[in-house]
Amino acid sequence: MKLVWHVLFVLVFLVFKSTYAQQDAQYTQYMYNTISVNPAYAGSRDAISITGLYRNQWVGIGGAPVTQTLNMHSPIGTSEKIGLGFSIVNDKIGPTQETYLDIDFSYTIKTSQTGQLAFGVKVGGHLLDVDFDDLNRFTNADILLDTSIDNKFSPNVGIGMYYYKEKLYLGISAPNLLETNHFDESNRDSRASSFLAEERINYYLIGGYVFDINENLKLKPAALMKAVSGAPLQFDVSANFLFQEKFTLGAAYRWSAALSILAGFQVNENIMLGFAYDWETTALGNTEFNAGSYEFFLRYEIFKGKEKILYPRFF
Repeated sequence: MKLVWHVLFVLVFLVFKSTYAQQDAQYTQYMYNTISVNPAYAGSRDAISITGLYRNQWVGIGGAPVTQTLNMHSPIGTSEKIGLGFSIVNDKIGPTQETYLDIDFSYTIKTSQTGQLAFGVKVGGHLLDVDFDDLNRFTNADILLDTSIDNKFSPNVGIGMYYYKEKLYLGISAPNLLETNHFDESNRDSRASSFLAEERINYYLIGGYVFDINENLKLKPAALMKAVSGAPLQFDVSANFLFQEKFTLGAAYRWSAALSILAGFQVNENIMLGFAYDWETTALGNTEFNAGSYEFFLRYEIFKGKEKILYPRFF
């Protein structure tokens, strides 16, 4: 067990020894969408788990981010040490649209009677579209904006670790290790290519715990750190109350960015619904054009058998 915490400590130190910030798609309900950022989560719910999430950020502002996510994962084989997952993320910001297609693989080892440590790998790629015709140009004489980018493919490899027990979880990951530079296609023959954008490595640290207040009420705090080279660290913290293992209500804070409310309902043992709303705490939130950010998710799960559910899954 000491070895597990030593490994996690070293990885956390290596990730956060510099100053970073978020670049990938952003989620308020990250605690229900962990596989999008950590491949080691695949198969950890002991079920065939399918989750869809829709996020509309900064409603009312033209070109603001809109994200759709669909993922599915499950343990494979009788030993249930291996997890396999598949995810699709579509992220649109202004004239750019990126579609991520990834396969997630995990291998889990028992560290104690209740603790498990999973190692994960994410393999896939993403397609980039940039339509410069969507821009309000100051001038039409800029040759850099003459040629749009259509379905440019870039490969992707990511890694992650995820440790969990009945009421505790902690994960660290880098879902995209390949830094890709995007250049203007119309300028490929010139001596100096024109730089458009750069994909940088995003690092994630996620954790949470479940406190029993009484037999009908639980408190579920969670936190997520997101980091990318060259910008400030982004930190999310949330606290949800779970009533009778069905109704969830809570709040979240994104450091120097937003306040959020979260709500969820476990319809039955197979279906869960969730909603989140963000208020911007920056100057952007004081504009009359910004109606906040909305996020919805639906999770559907097929359990292999009642005997497989040793305890309720809270994350």
